[in-house]
Amino acid sequence: MKWITREKVKVDRVACPWLIKKFVDHEAEFHFVPPDKVSSEAKRIGAIPYDIEGVELGHHGKECSFEAILKKYNLTGDQALVLLGKIVNGADTDNTLYNQQEGPGLEAIAIGFRNLGFKDDHELNAAEWIVYDALYSYCKRMIELGKPNGGFA
Repeated sequence: MKWITREKVKVDRVACPWLIKKFVDHEAEFHFVPPDKVSSEAKRIGAIPYDIEGVELGHHGKECSFEAILKKYNLTGDQALVLLGKIVNGADTDNTLYNQQEGPGLEAIAIGFRNLGFKDDHELNAAEWIVYDALYSYCKRMIELGKPNGGFA
């Protein structure tokens, strides 16, 4: 399937493709376009829009797009992914929903990646996904330790 969102990715628009490719659609093809082109390009190429205003896989209330994908694709049974969603939310929003202490660290890492000079959003995603692999491993460990809200080991 094709998936589409705004260009110049930040936290949620890196976390969502990671989640989609790992848990929803292993053959996913991602498109990053100017914000005002997402809707028209989605229709033109038959892509699923995410992390833009007014779509099912976008922000709803204080929840971020990563959390919308977790719900839509029935991934909330994986408590490590739920915790990762809280961390992504904390980095991508004002962090008042969960007050997730790992969130600001992820936000700092994401800013650092954006400043490394990758040529495009595809290259940035490819480089940054290792962070989400590591965070998912961390989240699985937190669940094993009985800490579903994280808080370091």
